[in-house]
Amino acid sequence: MTIKHTQDLAQIRAMVPEMRRVKCIHFIGIGGAGMSGIAEVLLNEGYQITGSDIASNAVTERLTEKGATVYIGHAASNVAQASVVVVSTAINEQNPEIKAARERRIPVVRRAEMLAELMRFRHGIAVAGTHGKTTTTALVTQIYSEAGMDPTFVNGGLVKSAGTNARLGSSRILIAEADESDASFLHLQPMVTIVTNIEADHMDTYGGDFETLKQTFVDFLHNLPFYGQAILCIDDPVVRELIPRVSRQVITYGFSEDADVRIENYRQDGQQGKFTVVRQGRANLDITLNIPGRHNALNASAAIAVATEDDISDEAILRAMANTQGTGRRFDHLGEFETGRGKAMLVDDYGHHPTEVGVTIAAARNGWADKRLVMIFQPHRYTRTRDLYDDFANVLEQVDVLLMLDVYSAGEKPIAGADGRSLCRTIRSRGKLDPIFVPDSKTLPSVLANVLQDGDLVLTQGAGDVGKVARELAALELNVERMQKA
Repeated sequence: MTIKHTQDLAQIRAMVPEMRRVKCIHFIGIGGAGMSGIAEVLLNEGYQITGSDIASNAVTERLTEKGATVYIGHAASNVAQASVVVVSTAINEQNPEIKAARERRIPVVRRAEMLAELMRFRHGIAVAGTHGKTTTTALVTQIYSEAGMDPTFVNGGLVKSAGTNARLGSSRILIAEADESDASFLHLQPMVTIVTNIEADHMDTYGGDFETLKQTFVDFLHNLPFYGQAILCIDDPVVRELIPRVSRQVITYGFSEDADVRIENYRQDGQQGKFTVVRQGRANLDITLNIPGRHNALNASAAIAVATEDDISDEAILRAMANTQGTGRRFDHLGEFETGRGKAMLVDDYGHHPTEVGVTIAAARNGWADKRLVMIFQPHRYTRTRDLYDDFANVLEQVDVLLMLDVYSAGEKPIAGADGRSLCRTIRSRGKLDPIFVPDSKTLPSVLANVLQDGDLVLTQGAGDVGKVARELAALELNVERMQKA
């Protein structure tokens, strides 16, 4: 059924005139991907935006260029003009800006509450799941953009074709990544929800109880109106298990024979994935997807399922798949760099859960089977390393050379035995791989100079600051003799 999405921005604003009482919106931690996206959309809607973060980065600089006021460092004076303060769960209640806001009775709301306000009276498409949210959000955005529908989007990572992680569009469509890490996605009330998969992650939020996590996803799906649609990956065993609990229209996708939107004949040719999508009541689509991996074929089929239900043309879908440039730090091919023994291919990836690391390794093996795979891995959070320790060991031993950095704490206190050095010892004890622990990332160039060979594929992997390492390597020429003497 065709749904008209022609309602303009002025009409949407007119539906909530009270929101115009809010003059200045302040974001604590404005440099983060999720926070900055909402800030940018609100800035483009005409609100005065201020924010703070502990350090400047490309995101804060872009927001400043667009008219936001960004403070480096946290201070009570930063909220002096604020009508409302937006925070993420990463911000401690003892933060001086939160304390000042509460003392002055300035409303303090979570990031997802503000996203829900943006979604109000729009056709909201929310993308949830443990893995694949950012890429799937980008692919849905790409399809609607190719169809000329000019959506608003708020993503957890850079949409490379748009050059930003968020944009205010002119239509009533809003496409957003929905974050389950703190259960705040329950604030959202979309019209369409995608769930890519469900695994045990962020378990501290859910009291360590996987059943609570699963039920929270069901509750989120029931935020859909009775006429809404749940687009669910039937390949994921947990999602499949939950389908009988969902009392909304369900459309499934995946490689499984019983999927409503089914992937067939997947093959990978370097950076591209090629496959056929079989749909009920519509012609098959022969897809060329400009990002590699079976996991990305799943992400694409989720986006295709949404577009098919919205009666978007096959031509727009095919263009979107072929033209997508992917998202920042998701199998991000940064080119080649000189090693002193030849050239190495460099790929940067954000995946920080064993499943994500595994599918990234599979994509690298399938697309470049002739290359040695050299991984620079940075564990993210001590709690995740502890909870998934054996899974990390199992997946990391699949590479040819492993350089292990220490844990990126993300504010957590160290946990004995859940660190990079311990993980190296465990992998080494299994006898399949002899990993190298690198306690200081500044020494990586000299370590790499000793291990790299011509034609290697170097994969920087993790959610911490290992992406910065990747960018530094991309600009580097490793002089082997000089590095070995250093």
